[in-house]
Amino acid sequence: MATQLIENKLKLLPAKPGCYLMKDVNGKVIYVGKSKNLRSRVRSYFKSTQVGRRAELVENIRDYDIITVSTDKEAFLLEVTLIKKYQPYYNVQLKQGTGYPYIEITNERDPQTKLTSIIRKDGGYYFGPYPNVYAAQATLKFIQKVFPLRRCHGKQGRPCLYYHMGQCLGACFKTVPKSVYEAQIKKIKSFLNGDIGWVKKDLNQKMAVASKNLEFERAAEIRDQLNYIEETVEKQKIISHDNTQRDIFNFYVDKSWIAIQIFFLRQAKLLRSETRMYPLTDTNDPEDTFSSFIVQFYGQRNRIVPKEVLVPAKIDNEALSEVLHVPVRTPKRGQKRSLLNMAKDNAKLKLDEKFRLLELGNRKTKGAQKEIFDSLGLPYGHVIESFDHSHIQGADPVSALVVFKDGEPDKNSYRKYKLKGEVEHQNGGDEVRNTREVVRRRYSRLLKEHKPMPDLILMDGGQIQVDACEDILRNELNLNIPVAGMVKDNKHRTNHLLYGDPINGIPLKLIPLDPKSQGFYLMTRIQDEVHRFAITFHRRTHAKNALSSKLDAIKGIGPKSRNKLLRQFGSLKKIKEASIDELRSAGLTLPQAQTVKLTL
Repeated sequence: MATQLIENKLKLLPAKPGCYLMKDVNGKVIYVGKSKNLRSRVRSYFKSTQVGRRAELVENIRDYDIITVSTDKEAFLLEVTLIKKYQPYYNVQLKQGTGYPYIEITNERDPQTKLTSIIRKDGGYYFGPYPNVYAAQATLKFIQKVFPLRRCHGKQGRPCLYYHMGQCLGACFKTVPKSVYEAQIKKIKSFLNGDIGWVKKDLNQKMAVASKNLEFERAAEIRDQLNYIEETVEKQKIISHDNTQRDIFNFYVDKSWIAIQIFFLRQAKLLRSETRMYPLTDTNDPEDTFSSFIVQFYGQRNRIVPKEVLVPAKIDNEALSEVLHVPVRTPKRGQKRSLLNMAKDNAKLKLDEKFRLLELGNRKTKGAQKEIFDSLGLPYGHVIESFDHSHIQGADPVSALVVFKDGEPDKNSYRKYKLKGEVEHQNGGDEVRNTREVVRRRYSRLLKEHKPMPDLILMDGGQIQVDACEDILRNELNLNIPVAGMVKDNKHRTNHLLYGDPINGIPLKLIPLDPKSQGFYLMTRIQDEVHRFAITFHRRTHAKNALSSKLDAIKGIGPKSRNKLLRQFGSLKKIKEASIDELRSAGLTLPQAQTVKLTL
């Protein structure tokens, strides 16, 4: 719902082209968009029902700014600048690069060939990127053996090992003519551009000879080398009639998601492809998201902009071309048009597959969580929180909290609690006290920080824990969060939920879950996870406290000295193994170090 500030500003919007910057409660820019008509576009965010990612965006908007321009093209160029400047959360965020290597011929007086993942505008020649790293490495080794340039560091007054192996032209001890390098580079470029017929013939002959001589390991090495060269240089069939480097982009939109397919054409072949999928924030013009994606895609540090970019119709090719500094075209017919259509078909296939996988995943996550809420007669809730306690005969009591959102663990929201006060060991008094303390600490803090409450609390235990939890929630904090207990049978297997709210007139009762259902599986998973988290935390706490106690028992070692040792060494074993000098370096005096050494 729009704030009064936004309502007032909406009345003043101009019907002009420009960009808008949506801001959150802290004034941070969380989305940048452009429009031919700012009045209609910005108002559409607040004057109509939103779904998906756009609804999430609108919920977080507390203010906005606009910048008007003269033309649609200017709006696009400004949007690119603003996205780069603010990196808004709800705009498409690309991970840096793919990590695929290139084969580089360096631009130096004595050039060399090498693998690199960073592209620099240094005049060097770059081939790739190659998705198969091992194939690229093997191909580079082949090039260095067959078409040697420089393998050493340069002038060292004597021939290097590679020179004796025939893999260096001798820059280590002599001046190699530029013409020699140029001739070799010409051969390398021809090879990497697909001229490998003679190489395959030669390797096949060597492999046959090795097999005939029963040198099977050698034959296998040659076979692998041949496969790697085919992988990097020849794998794809010729699909174009020219060697122009070009990238082809197309997209498909469905259910407020966009799938973008990229084809990379190099040396007249389809070298590789990538698919990216994102929830749409601006569902009015997916073309804007698509154009913004392309600009960000080439803004990554290891991206080379090709000689030509192909895109579908309804994209502002002129504006894109101005940003990328290469021709951006939409083919009308022929082979390029067929490739563009194929890119769209691939985008549709990938998005359809994602929806099918999401549907299957939702049965095990959201569907499972819905089963739990349905069994309790509650409306569906997104967040379940669960507590468990751990101690050894009352020592070092701790509690742990795990959080599941829509059926999946949200580990960033997990919390650990060192419990205060002494625990009692009669009639379950320790469990009651632990439960009351951790529930009070957790939800009083959420109230204080004005954070949302969970939709359900699951206690790892029976009625004692449920009653203690509800008492704090209802009588101290005035909260009506539903609470249920995960109850075990006499064989220590969880098979029921204990639910009710006697304070509000709902009697407690055991509710069975079908052991074969996804809801039952999720319940046991939550219980196992909170138990694991609590036990792990307690073991670490107990070990640390036990170490502190042993150090405290050493004469002359007080809390400050103990903490110095803990910070420096971390464990009793390392303190025992430390020398007198090492103990002193931790901040102990000589008598203290000698006492620790003798005592331990």
